[in-house]
This record gives sequence, C-alpha cells and structure tokens, in this order.
Amino acid sequence: MKGYKLCAAVCLLAMMNLVFAGCGSKEQEQERAPLVKTQQADSSSLADNSSYSGTVRGRYETNMSFQVGGQIISRNVQVGSSVRAGDVLMTIDSRDVVQKSNQGDAQVAQARAQLDLAQRNLSRYSQLYQENAVAAATLDQYQANYDAAFAAYQNALAQAAQGHNAMGYTNLTAGANGVVSSITAEEGQVVGAGQTVLTLVQTNELEIEIQVPENRVAGIAVGDRAVVKFWAIHDRAEGVVREIAPMADSASRTYRVRVSVPEPPAGMQLGMTANVALTPKAAAEDAGSAGTALLPLSAIYQDGDTPQVWVVGDDHTVSLKPVTVENFGDNQVLVQGLAPTDLVVTAGVHKLRAGQSVRTEAAD
Repeated sequence: MKGYKLCAAVCLLAMMNLVFAGCGSKEQEQERAPLVKTQQADSSSLADNSSYSGTVRGRYETNMSFQVGGQIISRNVQVGSSVRAGDVLMTIDSRDVVQKSNQGDAQVAQARAQLDLAQRNLSRYSQLYQENAVAAATLDQYQANYDAAFAAYQNALAQAAQGHNAMGYTNLTAGANGVVSSITAEEGQVVGAGQTVLTLVQTNELEIEIQVPENRVAGIAVGDRAVVKFWAIHDRAEGVVREIAPMADSASRTYRVRVSVPEPPAGMQLGMTANVALTPKAAAEDAGSAGTALLPLSAIYQDGDTPQVWVVGDDHTVSLKPVTVENFGDNQVLVQGLAPTDLVVTAGVHKLRAGQSVRTEAAD
C-alpha cells in the first residue's frame, strides 16, 4: 500500500513538472517578438524600380579603314593596345600610289603643253583677224581650242592633287586617344578602300549600355537619372540616360539604352559588368520633395479613409504613421509624408498592433 502511494506521488510530481514546463515555453514563445520585413523610406528606394545589367562601352566606337586600296605591309597594334592621336596603326604598300601620283604629274605636263600651244595659236590668229586676213569663224575655232585646253589643264591639276593626297593615305593613323577593340585585317592582306580593318574605341568618355524590354521602355526618357554599380570594382556612380534606340532589336526585342557616367569611378574599364538602377524623371522630381518614398503595395495599412504604414521605432516597437498616396505603379505605391530615416514594415501589416515589439532582419 505504501509503495502504491509512493508511486502515485512520483507520477503526480512528474505531471506537475510537465505542466509548468509547458507554460514556461508558451510564455517564452509569447515573449519572443515577431520578425518583420522592413524597408527604409529614403528616396533612394525610387531607383530600385527598374534595374538592368549592362556593359561598359565607349561612346565613340570608330570602324577605321584606308582611303586607298593596297596590301598591308605592317600592323603596329594588337587588340587591347592603347593608342594616342596621330599614332600609325597600319601601313599599306605605297608603290602603286606613288606611280599614280607620278602619272598625274605627267598628265599635268601634257595638259600644260597643249594649253601653251592653244594660247600661241589664239594669239597668232587674233593678230591675223585684226589685219582682216582670216574670218571671224576661224578665230572662234582657235578660241574654243584654247578654252578646252585650259579646262583639260585644270582637270589634270585636280587629278594630280588627288594623287598627292593619296600618298598620305597609305598610313592609317588614330584620330583620338583610345583602345583597339578588334582587328579584322592582317599583314599581307590586300584590302580595298573603305574596308574596315580595325575598331578604335575612344576612352575619354565611357558609358553603360543596357537592354530594356519593350514593355518598359515607355517609362524611360532621355535625362532620367540612374545609379550604376560595378561588380568588379565594388563602387557606384551617378549616371544619366543619354540615348534610347528608336527601334527594338530584331532578335531580342529589346531597346538599346546608353547611360552616360559624368564622373566615372577609378578603375572603370571597357567591358566591365555594371548594374544600372533607373529612376524615371517624374519620380526623381518627386524625390526632391520631402518625405517621398516608393514602397511595396503590401506596406499600406488601410483602416478607414486614411492610408497608413507601420513604422519601427528606435525601441523596436511599431506605430502607425499616416501617409499620402501620390501614385500607384506595378505592385508599388509612391507615398509622401515619411522621414528618410523611417523604417517601414512591408509585409504582414494586418497582424501588428500599436506598441508591439518586433524584430527586423537587420537586427537579427
């Protein structure tokens, strides 16, 4: 009997310990603050509306070619070579060009001789005409011969000058400082006038090229601001939309957009990968007014006629703050009435209550 009572007492004590332990765990769960997703309400959130990957390109990319044809006898650059204005990049064989120049000089001498003969004949027959020894028709014929000889002489001079100019076209020189991005002709190859032999990218002005889908290009305009981040150099810079292609690419159906970088960061080089966050001009103008922010639509807490948002205070408690809705976007809303330092709850707003303690992702 005593053993039975002792066993019952032990079981009762164990059950009481379990009950108290369960209550303690529930109290701990209740005391643990919920984790919320937040976003700071500064105007930089406007730039997160449209983000695209791009590549650093040169604003001026020149396909260079010779103005005369011939065989390339020297190539002084490689792909990636840095050149300065006036540097000789390639040279073609000038022997044929020199011969054409000599031929032009010979034609000038021949035309000059014909002009001298025509001038002497005209002088002789003009004197005979004054003496009434020849008819006026004869004088007119020699006058016409002189005019034709003079025109032929002028034509020969022009062709000779063209030949002399061609002698300077045998050297392909750089017109500006830059980098050789591609070479399409090699030493020993015969090229024609105007045939592209290399591409020179000027490095004095670099910009970012991005591809924008056709359903979003209408929201971008020349002059829109952008924030450019570089993966390789872990730096960022301010940019401005400079150019928007008027037609979409036939294969990708995207529009080419060029973003200039007025103050490029140190280490920015051709071909680098960049991320461009565009800010539409209208949104950028709104960002200049105090308290404007772009928030997810899920951040709005509507209780009555006044839209509000939950703001996390310094003591990690939430409180409602009224806002004014300026514009609705694609699952986003532009609001006014927030301070740049306000930390806004963007998810689960209908499960919170005023004064409730919360945990943020940054704090965790």
